[in-house]
Amino acid sequence: MAEPISASTGETKQPTTSYQAGNEADFERLYQASYGKILGTLTGMLGDRAAAEDCAQDAFERAYKKWSTWQPIAPAEAWVHRIAINAAVSYQRKMRLREVGEVIRRLGRPGLAPDPQEVVEHRDLAIALSKLPPKQAAAIVLRHYHGYTNRAIAQALGIPERTVASRLAVAKERLRVMLKHSYGPQAALDDGAASFAVEG
Repeated sequence: MAEPISASTGETKQPTTSYQAGNEADFERLYQASYGKILGTLTGMLGDRAAAEDCAQDAFERAYKKWSTWQPIAPAEAWVHRIAINAAVSYQRKMRLREVGEVIRRLGRPGLAPDPQEVVEHRDLAIALSKLPPKQAAAIVLRHYHGYTNRAIAQALGIPERTVASRLAVAKERLRVMLKHSYGPQAALDDGAASFAVEG
């Protein structure tokens, strides 16, 4: 049966109830349980909450249409995450065909914050995440925002588990280079920075 992913520990746990493919009540439970996590992942990938909401809505519409064909080989939440990440990848491809100015406008203005330095760091991290290849950005968000294990990330991205560590290492190094002016030469991605970027 499907094992839901726990965002707090990154481990899988035994479900209290299982999902049944094609069951509308189960899909509603899946939607309620996973929408917030998926929206957080997409916001981190895209750097734009409105675009993330559009992609999340699109992903759940697609998932609903395919719900009767879902197989409990991987957790249902990971299955929806994969659909959502693919929607975000498609969205990013469309966006990259537009002018750079349009992409920057879609990142939106950072919210008001009491410390101007936090605003600068938040914006810089969101922009840096949006410059990563989409699946690298997704891996970073799944690990540092949701706390998923390599196995859970592999299931969500549809890649071999052995690929996750190398993808994370490459993504972290790219972020470190892009963010060294904001966080200093020792810049390293930490849970706090990642959370701030996707929550803001």
